[in-house]
Amino acid sequence: MTETAPETAEAAPDGGEMKKKSREVKKLEAEIEDLKKELDAKTAALAEENDKYVRMLAEYDNYRRRTAKEREMLYADAVADTVTEMLTVLDNLERAAQYNDAESVGQGVKMTLKGMTDALAKLGITEVETETFDPNIHNAVMHVEDETRGEGEIVEVLQKGYRRGDKIIRYPMVKVAN
Repeated sequence: MTETAPETAEAAPDGGEMKKKSREVKKLEAEIEDLKKELDAKTAALAEENDKYVRMLAEYDNYRRRTAKEREMLYADAVADTVTEMLTVLDNLERAAQYNDAESVGQGVKMTLKGMTDALAKLGITEVETETFDPNIHNAVMHVEDETRGEGEIVEVLQKGYRRGDKIIRYPMVKVAN
């Protein structure tokens, strides 16, 4: 029995060492609890940010669809407004086509031309000025040498041009002198 006692005494740690290990274990357990709490807080924050992201993505998708639909509606409204103005001109052309005598047809064409001019004016479309040549707004398709004309003077308008505000819809084709 005496031999076993010393072995047991050597194998068993003393009371101070056990307390030290016990404190370390408790310290580590407390640290683990703190880390778990921190992890839970970070997980909750991440979930909140993810929710914000998903909501923002859905909101953007709804915005994109809504603006596309509005664009389509604007285009459809613009086409409808334009066609409405042109239908009056079409009606006048149909009336003019019913006549056989030249005088009535001529009068119908003049009325139709006035109707078309009025329709374009309602849409804000005006004729491009063709007094002096400007390469930014005129399309010179012919050139003529004429000493009686000034430099860059438009001699003849082959096709009228039209604009709406600052936007040129169709450039006028002109014959330019010198």
